[in-house]
Amino acid sequence: MRNPADLRYTETHEWVKAQPDGSVLVGITDFAQDALGDLVFIELPPVGKAFTAGQVIAVVESVKAASDIYAPISGSVTAVNDAVRDAPEKVNRDAYEAWLFRLQPQNSTDVSGLLDASAYQAKVDSEK
Repeated sequence: MRNPADLRYTETHEWVKAQPDGSVLVGITDFAQDALGDLVFIELPPVGKAFTAGQVIAVVESVKAASDIYAPISGSVTAVNDAVRDAPEKVNRDAYEAWLFRLQPQNSTDVSGLLDASAYQAKVDSEK
């Protein structure tokens, strides 16, 4: 499984990609989608709602189980990816292209506190 070096990661298997406008895209990692299996439903957060880091922000359901998605940082939802809501299997095809939602961080330095690719890989290796 790949973990792109330009992303940051959470202990709960979300990825974060900084955008030029200061916002971040958020999705689930390749490890997470592989563990869940074929996704059949994604519940995305409402645009405009603020969340704190660690708060449940979305839900993904697969043929195996439902799993909560946690806000990786505190911020407000500025957009959701309707394409993955309509076709959840896009996350299974490429977890790093199929972002779930966009957050405007409350504090722009919060992203730097997340795991880099090598630290995330070490976490994944410890879970195998």
